[in-house]
Amino acid sequence: MVLNDTSTGKPKSKHNGSKKHGERAPRQPLKPGLEARIAASRILAAVIDRKTSLDGMLDSEHGNPAFLPLNDADRSLVKAILQSALRHLPRIEAIIGELLDTPLPDGARSLHHLLIVAAAQMLYLDVPDHSAVDLAVEQANGDPRSRRFSKLVNAILRRIGREKTELLAAVDDLPCMPDWFMARLTQVYGEQQALAIAASQLEPPTIDLTVKSDAAGWATRLGGQVLPTGSVRLERFRGSVTALEGFDEGAWWVQDAAAAIPAKLFGDLTGKRAADLCAAPGGKTAQLVLAGGDVLAVEQSKSRLKRLESNLQRLGLSVEIRCANLLDLDATETFDAILLDTPCSSTGTTRRHPDVLWTKNAADIAKLAELQEKLLRHAVTLLKSGGRLVFSNCSIDPSEGEEIVARVLAEVPGLQLQPIDPADWPGLEAAITAKGEFRTTPDMLREIGGLDGFYAAVIAKI
Repeated sequence: MVLNDTSTGKPKSKHNGSKKHGERAPRQPLKPGLEARIAASRILAAVIDRKTSLDGMLDSEHGNPAFLPLNDADRSLVKAILQSALRHLPRIEAIIGELLDTPLPDGARSLHHLLIVAAAQMLYLDVPDHSAVDLAVEQANGDPRSRRFSKLVNAILRRIGREKTELLAAVDDLPCMPDWFMARLTQVYGEQQALAIAASQLEPPTIDLTVKSDAAGWATRLGGQVLPTGSVRLERFRGSVTALEGFDEGAWWVQDAAAAIPAKLFGDLTGKRAADLCAAPGGKTAQLVLAGGDVLAVEQSKSRLKRLESNLQRLGLSVEIRCANLLDLDATETFDAILLDTPCSSTGTTRRHPDVLWTKNAADIAKLAELQEKLLRHAVTLLKSGGRLVFSNCSIDPSEGEEIVARVLAEVPGLQLQPIDPADWPGLEAAITAKGEFRTTPDMLREIGGLDGFYAAVIAKI
């Protein structure tokens, strides 16, 4: 008589070993590297099928259950796989589709994600083909949903390995964005710039620093360059920023060059009361302090508030911090300067967050735009006469920027747009619109590494 081994499903002698009745057989160790591929497939499924944000799932303490048990090397590999898979998703899917005789069954989503994870390694990462193929077949055999397709997995991936150059060339002109978003970009920016934006999001993101002082000096010390925004961009940096000179003493902080623009639009804030109404993680709050402002930082998320406090503590900056919904603030407390960097679709940050394009849709953008307008209409009630408010976010969709500001200015008495002078921003003149608003797009400054997409406008209270 034989029994099935509970971990492998293979026949096992009834009297083999001394396992007591009711005990489970020890779990067989997975092949090295397989656990990381399984984690990548599961997290990819959560992004694409369940529209779950990638950042939270890759959190080192509270991330996806498949991610948390991994060692540091495997965590880094999972992040690299997911970044590449999501950044190049339309091309990877097109290549797999070309190699299939018939489309995968509707219920074969786990197989779909397995193939994408393996193909991403072979096409865009420095992973040996044989390793990616072997682990993908092993993963398929270990999954009851995909086991019957293991030979198909092997055949498709081996063809990718043999025909990699030709397959990549065939999809080279395919924009790596969802069709709905590409159509929106084309409508707003025209076909040529839309294609440039799509191409720019395939490029690796840069690491930019906002420094307290002496940008040129820090650029020299850290091997970077000073950008038109005043930020320091690190060149070809690979490693941990926490190990760099100046981190422990709080001489600088990581902040994309475009994200550093809105706070700079206030200029000198000496002697003025300022509020950062969506303050975490604190980079813009720090800028307001360094500009001389007496700053109130408002953040409604307790977890984000802790991060804000930690960042400001490292920088050695002191501000008043309040855990509150900005809509609960009333006009009995007014400010000379208000920074309102609103929650948005983040479509300008896809170089860093390629999951954004696969977790958001047109309805999400419309809903976020509605919230942003509500926040702006309330925020201007907190502005003193003669005060200025900077409205900003990292969306490249005008429905979350220009269109909101135009409606509020048209409908709320006593407000006017304060145009930004292009002469004040040498090297970024192209980012100033005809009306005097800031509009960066990811295709700008590509010769030195690009920018995130950002919108900012200065609103004055008469």
